[in-house]
Amino acid sequence: MKLSTKHLLGIKDLTREDIQLILSTAGQFKEVLQRPVKKVPSLRDVTIVNLFYENSTRTRMSFELAERRLSADVLNFAASSSSAAKGETLLDTVNNILSMKVDMVVMRHSASGAPHFLAKHIPAAIVNAGDGINEHPTQALLDAFSMQEKFGSLEGLKVAIIGDIMHSRVALSNMYLLQKMGAEVVVAGPPTLIPKHITEALNVRVEYNLRKALEWCDVANVLRIQLERQNQPLFSSLREYNLAYGISRRVLDQLGKEIVVMHPGPINRGVELDSDVADGPYSIILNQVENGVAVRMAALYLLANREN
Repeated sequence: MKLSTKHLLGIKDLTREDIQLILSTAGQFKEVLQRPVKKVPSLRDVTIVNLFYENSTRTRMSFELAERRLSADVLNFAASSSSAAKGETLLDTVNNILSMKVDMVVMRHSASGAPHFLAKHIPAAIVNAGDGINEHPTQALLDAFSMQEKFGSLEGLKVAIIGDIMHSRVALSNMYLLQKMGAEVVVAGPPTLIPKHITEALNVRVEYNLRKALEWCDVANVLRIQLERQNQPLFSSLREYNLAYGISRRVLDQLGKEIVVMHPGPINRGVELDSDVADGPYSIILNQVENGVAVRMAALYLLANREN
C-alpha cells in the first residue's frame, strides 16, 4: 500500500486509509525499536533536512532520532543561526539546501501555511512538524497510536481535548484525525480559549465545565497554555486557570472511574496538570514520547517510498 499524498502537510489532507497505513507501519517500527540493534537501512540513500524556524526540543529530537534509526543522511537547520537571521527568504533558504541534493524537508514554522507554500514551489517531499496555529500532524498520529495501543481501537472512543484550543495546532490535527477514525470529540476550556463557531466548523461539542468533560471521556488530552501566542490576557491568572481547569489527582479520584491522561508536552506543571497526575498511573505521556519515534519513522519511510 502507498500513501495517497506526496507530502505530510496536515491530517486534513489524509484519508482514513492513509492514517491506518501510518499507524500499522508505526507498529512494525516500534518492534524494531525494541531490538538490541535499533537501526534499519530503509532510508540509507535518502537525505533529510530538519528545517526549524521555531524552537523545539521534543519534536526535533524525535524526528532526528527517527531519521537516524532509518539510516538517512540528516542535516539540521536552525533559523536563528543561519542566513535566515540575516534576511534570507524561506524559498531562497530551501532552494540553497535543495541544491545539496536533499530529498525530504521536515519543517516547523511560526507562519501557518508555510509548509504548504514550500510544497507548491519545490520538488522535495515536505513533512509538517508544526505550522503556526494550523496543524501538527505527526503529534496527532502519535497520539492516535498511543490511544490505539491502550484501547485496541479508536472507533467509538470518547476523547476530551482540554485547555488552550484557540492556539493549539495539536488540537486541530487531533480533531481531524479522531473524527476520521470514528472517535467522539469534546473540547473543554474557558470560553476565551475556545474559538467561536467551532461546533459548526469542526463538528465537535464544547464543554466549559471540566468535571463534566472528564466524567464523559475515556481519554483526556490536556494542552499547554500557550502564553507566547496570546497577545492579550485571556484569563485572570495561571492560578485561577489551575483552580478551574487544572487536573489534579483529587479531581481524578472523584470521578469514580479511570481515564487516560495525555499531554503533547512541554507540561506547565501546576497549571494544566499537577505532577501527581503527569507522573501517575493515569498518564501515558512517556508512552507518547516513545511512540513518537516509531510514528515519525513510519511517516518518513512511507513518504520516501511512495511512487510519485
